[in-house]
Amino acid sequence: MKNLKYLFLLIGFSMVSCSDLIEQPVGLLAPEGFFKTTDDIQVAVDGAFTHAINEKFWGRKLSIALMLRSDMVNLQSDQTRRVEHNDFTTLGSNGMISEFWLKTYQGIAGANLAIAGAEDVDVDVATKNPVTAQAYFIRAFYYFHLVRQFGAVPYLDAPVTDAEAAGSISRTPADQVYANIIADLEFAKQWLPDTQSSRAIPAKSAASSYLALVYLTMGEYQNAYNEAKEVIDNAGTYDLALDPNFQNLFDANAIDGSKEPIFALDYNNFEAPNNAYDQIAPMTGIRGDDRNSGGGWSVAVPTLAVYDTWPAGDYRRTVSLDEEASIGGTVVDYTQFDISGHQHAANQPYIAKYTRLPGAFARGNARATSHNYSMMRYAEVLLIAAEAAVEIGNNAAAMNYMNEVRARARMGGVTQTGAGAEVTVPPSAVPADITGMVTIDDVLEERRLELAFECKRWYDIARRKIGAEVFSASGLEGEKPAFTEDDYLMPLPADEIERNPNIIQNPGY
Repeated sequence: MKNLKYLFLLIGFSMVSCSDLIEQPVGLLAPEGFFKTTDDIQVAVDGAFTHAINEKFWGRKLSIALMLRSDMVNLQSDQTRRVEHNDFTTLGSNGMISEFWLKTYQGIAGANLAIAGAEDVDVDVATKNPVTAQAYFIRAFYYFHLVRQFGAVPYLDAPVTDAEAAGSISRTPADQVYANIIADLEFAKQWLPDTQSSRAIPAKSAASSYLALVYLTMGEYQNAYNEAKEVIDNAGTYDLALDPNFQNLFDANAIDGSKEPIFALDYNNFEAPNNAYDQIAPMTGIRGDDRNSGGGWSVAVPTLAVYDTWPAGDYRRTVSLDEEASIGGTVVDYTQFDISGHQHAANQPYIAKYTRLPGAFARGNARATSHNYSMMRYAEVLLIAAEAAVEIGNNAAAMNYMNEVRARARMGGVTQTGAGAEVTVPPSAVPADITGMVTIDDVLEERRLELAFECKRWYDIARRKIGAEVFSASGLEGEKPAFTEDDYLMPLPADEIERNPNIIQNPGY
């Protein structure tokens, strides 16, 4: 049993602790006997979702890696595994990759357990499938991250019960992984209800929205447009709308009342041992900031060019970036942020989306916040529809959807300064409605600003293959000479390859 591959030691019964799985191969437990009712299915589903709200997944490791690989966030620290992502010198031994790879497969295992266990629950499909559909959705969610990060990956669609078979698994081609993702989302779309009690529980709109993004990523633009338009046309039924105040989307005290999130990872009052909570706020926060009981760690910080190229009248810039802060009791603008004296403090605006209003539950440095991180929100669906519309030659639709997003950005609203003072930003003329022919560059730029620092930008760069442009000397972060076409995929964890010769590394690594 000691020869079991590392991947499979840890992808079984995901409600059991990691240490238990290593010491005893309970990953080989079958679901028979546990599942009697739909409540039992829900327990397994909840276990599958829990792996996403973890420091090793969205709480820090994956989210920060995606930020650093984009052209919007630069690294201020010198930790090797972060430098590798920021500079595109990533190795298979990168500790960030090995941790979110493992967490992702643990989540998949939980979903597989729920799906397999549902077969043993003797109730009609109309009763159990809406619960089981949540498992199909989250499995698709995890695999969609994996296939965009690594391309071909080992695809598991059932609990692992055969150690010998598990030890010989190889990578499934990316196109087949995508086909499986689409099948899962189609099942979820069929059975999920129109609305749920929380945006952290997927509804029909979440499945359809992700189908739209999957098709957009695959270059199937008519399908992407059709799925996005279905969500837009049924926004009332799905209880969706753009939030009138952009700041509410990043206010832990207001987000639960917003109609804009479609699917969120909900950290409200979530705390667990072993740093399972989120740490995005301290990673992006200002050193010495008087807010959040100690300020941030000044790790992931936008370059000044990100701020300078963002039109000043755009309310989204005000919400997304802190231009001032109170440091040691002194209010200063971003040109003096280094008064903290720390070697990594940067004199440039910092990300404000996660540090400004983290909620009452936040611990020191704004760890363990009450944030709901929107994995998909209504504004992105509008921009998916706009991009797909450009590709299929429907300029009127592209213009309409782009301008819906821009109109909300002009509305202003109540927000806070970096020093903690509440301010009301009046409506603005910026950004103006787009006129004439909408281009793909127009939509990508709108996505860059609307979804700034929400870990979307790297995926946009990779799917549109624009790395040579954005990482050139004229890019927001300057030239990144190590970047090559191979970097659109990350290296698979080296220890997985070492333990299983059937798993072949990506080119360039």
